[in-house]
Formats: sequence, C-alpha cells, structure tokens
Amino acid sequence: MAVGLGSRQAADEEARAEVEVLNSRLEKTRILNTKLAASLSRLEGSGKSVQEAIGPLYGNTQRLQVLGTNIDGIISAIERIRQPSDIKSNEEDIIRKGPEKAGLAAFLSSVKRVNKALSELRQTNLRSNQQAVADLTRLLKSGNTQLETHFQKILQEDSRPIEPLHFITKDKPFPTLSQDKTTRLGLINSYIVSASRQSGAAPGESLMLQVYAGVRGPYLTATLQNLAAASVNTAKKKTPDALYRQGTNGMGTYAKGMEGAFLAEYDNICALFSRDEWGKVFNLTCQGAISELARTLRELNSHIKANLTTDCYLAYEIIEIMSSLSSSLESRTGELKPSFAAALKPVRETGKSSLAELLEDTRRRVSTLPMIPADAAAVPITTETMTRLQTMVDFLRPISSIMISIGDGGWRATAASNNSSDQIPSLNSFDVGADGKQIFAHYSIDTIDSLLTALEQKGKPLLKGKQALGVFLANNATIVDRMIRNSDLQPLLTSRMADVDKWRKNGAQLYTAAWREPCGHLLDVQYTNRGSQRPPSGSAAAIDSAAILKGLSSKDKDAIKEKFRLFNTSFDDLVAKHKSLNMEREVREMLARQVQQMIEPLYCRFWDRYHEVDKGKGKYVKYDKGSISAVFLSLS
Repeated sequence: MAVGLGSRQAADEEARAEVEVLNSRLEKTRILNTKLAASLSRLEGSGKSVQEAIGPLYGNTQRLQVLGTNIDGIISAIERIRQPSDIKSNEEDIIRKGPEKAGLAAFLSSVKRVNKALSELRQTNLRSNQQAVADLTRLLKSGNTQLETHFQKILQEDSRPIEPLHFITKDKPFPTLSQDKTTRLGLINSYIVSASRQSGAAPGESLMLQVYAGVRGPYLTATLQNLAAASVNTAKKKTPDALYRQGTNGMGTYAKGMEGAFLAEYDNICALFSRDEWGKVFNLTCQGAISELARTLRELNSHIKANLTTDCYLAYEIIEIMSSLSSSLESRTGELKPSFAAALKPVRETGKSSLAELLEDTRRRVSTLPMIPADAAAVPITTETMTRLQTMVDFLRPISSIMISIGDGGWRATAASNNSSDQIPSLNSFDVGADGKQIFAHYSIDTIDSLLTALEQKGKPLLKGKQALGVFLANNATIVDRMIRNSDLQPLLTSRMADVDKWRKNGAQLYTAAWREPCGHLLDVQYTNRGSQRPPSGSAAAIDSAAILKGLSSKDKDAIKEKFRLFNTSFDDLVAKHKSLNMEREVREMLARQVQQMIEPLYCRFWDRYHEVDKGKGKYVKYDKGSISAVFLSLS
C-alpha cells in the first residue's frame, strides 16, 4: 500500500515539473511576440519614410524613359529622312558607269533604289528635300535613258538583215533572239514598265514598245526587201502576148518569207512583253514591212491593169496567196488581217473588175477584127478565149471567192467593184448557199455566148451566104466544145454543154439551108388517081424507069430533064463550095452526114424513077446512086 502511494507522488511531481517547463516556454514566446510586434511597428514607420522619399524619384525616372523613347524615334525619323538624300552619292557612281561596265543586274538594282528613294522623298513633301528630289530625278532620268539605249543596243546586235531565201529554200525557221538577250531585254522592259506605271503613264504606252518597233521594224523591212523587188521583177514579160503561168511570179516566195519572219518576230515579242502588249508591239513592228508589201502590190496591180487580158491570172494568184498568208498569221497571232486586207485591196478590186472587162474585151476584139476568113475557118480569138477560161480553172479558188463576193451574174454590172471594202471576204460575208464553181460555170457560158454572138454578128455582113456563116459558127463552136472536153473545164461545164451544142446546131441549120435548093429539084408530082400512072409499091428494084417515062408526055419529060440539070448545077456548086470551106474535122463529118441524109434518099428515089430519061448517055443524069454516094463520102 505504502509502495503504491509513493509511486503516485513521484508521478505528480514529474507532471508538475513538465507544466512548469511549458509555462516557462510560453512566457518566452509571449516576450518574443511582443518584440516582433515592436520591430514590425518600427519597420512600417521606416517604410513610410522611404516611400515618401523615393516616390518623386520614380515618377521622374518614368518620364525620362518616355522622353528617351521619343528622342530615339525622332532620331530614327531624321535618319530615314536623311537617307534618301544621301543615296545620290551612293548610287551616282554606279549609274555613271552604265549597265555595260557596272553590270546590268547591279545597274538595275541601283536605279530601282534611286526610284524608291525619289518616291519616298516626294512623299515627305519637305521643302528642304527639293534639291535632293531634283538631283535624284536627273539621276533617275539618266539611268532610264541608259537602260533604253542599252535595250536598243542589245536589239541591234541581232537585227542585221538576213537573206530570207536561205531559210525558205532549206525550210528552216527564221532566227529569233537568243535566250540570253531575251532575258536581259526582259529585265529592262519589266523595270521600265513598272517605272512608267509608278509615274502614272497610261497602260500600253511603254517607251520600250516604240524602241523595239524602231529597231526590229526596219530589220523586217530590209530582210524582205529583196523578195519584194523580186516579185516586181518577175512580173516583167519577155513576150508581150504571153499568158501568165501559175507560180512564175515571186509573190509566193515573198509571202513565205514574210510569214516566217513575222512568226519569228511574234515569238520574240511574246518572250519580252506582257500579253496585253503583244498585239500592239506586233502591229507596230510589222507596219513598215506591210507598207512595203502594199507598195509592191500597187506596182504589180499597175502592171496587171496594163496587161489585163494576159496577166489577170497574176491578180487571182496574189489574192489566193495573200488571203492564205493573212489567215495563217491570224490563226497564229490574231493580228494583221485588216492590214493585209488594205494592202490587197487594189489587186482584189482589179480581180473583180477583170471578169467584166475580159468579157468586154472579147466583144471588142471580135468587133475590131479586120476580116473573117473567106473559107469560114475558125478565128484565133476563139482558141485564145477558151485558153483563158482553161487557165482560169487553175485559179478557181480565188476566182470562186471573187465570184461569190460579187454574186452570180455580178460581172454583167458596169461597176462591179463599187461595193468593195477593206476586208478580206470571209464565209460570213458570202451567201453560204453560193457555189463558186457553179458561178464560174455560169461565167464561162456567158463568155462563150458573148464570143459566139459577137462572131455571128461580125460574120453576117462579111461572109457570103448562109452556108459559109453556118460553117464559121460550127467551126468556132466545135473548137469551144473540144477545148472544154479536153481540159479541166469539162467537169465544171458538163451540165451546160447543151448551151454550147446549140451554136453548132445553129451553124448546121444555116449550112443545110443552102442544100434545100437541090432537094427542091428532086421533087416531082405524081397523080395517084390515074390508074396507069399509079406508082408501083415494093422495093426500088421493082421500079421500071422506062415504063414510068413512057407514060409521061414530052413536056413532062422535058421537065424531068430540067430538074436533073438544075440539080446537077446546084449540087455541083454546093459540093465545090463545101470543099472550098475550111472545116474542123468534126464539123466536116457532121455536115457531110446531114447533107447525105437530106439529099441521098431523095436523089435515089428520083433516079430510080427517071434515070432513063437520057437513056444512059449522062447528058442529064450525071450521077447514078453509087457515084453520088461516093460524092457524099468525099464530103467528109
């Protein structure tokens, strides 16, 4: 029990000791908090004092920073303003050297910097920069002038005239500018165009267009000049009456050279200029060469008009050549068609008027013939006229275009060319239903009718008798028919051959009219109501001439004798006349056949009945059936 009590007291003592220790620590903590509170109070007071002292200094520092920033901005602006003014001295040396010495790339960069600086100076609008603006303007103008001169010089290096025949005969493309030159020229042109736009110039008014055309235009003209001269020289004739032969003039070669040179030039232009400038530059560049072409065509046109009947075909050939050239270039470039149309207009008008003038010339030449061959031979003008039509077939394409443009029968008008215009006809300007070949066939028949009508009118008063006139017409019509069938006219005029054949038939009718006289002498009167005089029926062999004559009176017998005598006289005269006339083989055979068909049946009948009238002495009955048949054979 005593032990338990002692243990409890020891534990209480130990607890009291721990409480005292905790109380001691708590007191120390309270004292420390009091000191901290006093220190904090003193620190707050010191902070207020520092804030009151530093506050004004901080505000001044902020204002100074803003001021410093503003000053830096002002200095930077001043530097920017001063920089363009200083560029003159920096770039003047490069620009004075020029693009050749300084190098094109460095020169262009320098000029661009000057241009930019000048633009910025003008925007400042400061009076103090006026002198700098003037100096840079002069410097820029000098730089631009040197670039234009350099552009021109580069172009001129490859703009010496060339011999076009070298490229035409070897079928080589005409030369274009080298890639290196194209690149350099393109750089210059791009800068000049850009500078022009900045200066407010109108689009498409770049000075480089004029410079390019001023160099390359004369090059094209000089290159093609010999071909133009050759076209005129080859038109000169050694024989005045010789017909122009297709392809003998130099215009075809001239057109090939022009097409090759123009297309090469168009390729150059496309490589240098912007698309919206291609047409304008191309037209400007080709203007001189087309003017030379127009002058050449005027000279050729004067030659054609002076020799229209022989050289009208040259006009047709030129129309076809130039129309093809115009269409080809238009399909490739879209340009020059109006220019070619204006240049071709004189020749085209001559081609149109030639159709009517050739018809009139045919009539005029027939009317001025001094004489018609007495033997009724065909006259040379018939062959010449048909040769002209045959030759026109070789130029059917251009002639068809002309005929479609003037309309069917338009050649009959006295002023077929009054409605002309400076346009190469296209299908849109024509009657789409018109057939040029058919119209040409109509023109050919009109020409043939005009020729034969004029020959008929000329022959009537000059040739004696219808027989000669008929042979004359038949001869000429036969030559016409033959020259149609033996040429390219045949497929064109097949449907109109009846119009030609009618003239041969008319000639045959005129000729056979003279043979009606001997036919009339072979007609007799038979009285069928007299039994003893009734003509026997059956074959000619059954006819008894002696019996028939026995039944005639002396007066009737004398009349039969007179008929034989008159027939012999008339027949012999006509046979002699027939043999004296100059006939074409076809005409002689045709007329001999028709005469035989007219005379022989009548004569054979008459001879069968009355050949015993002179009892075989031949005094009146000159021909028996065999001998007269031989005469007819001799006529062919």
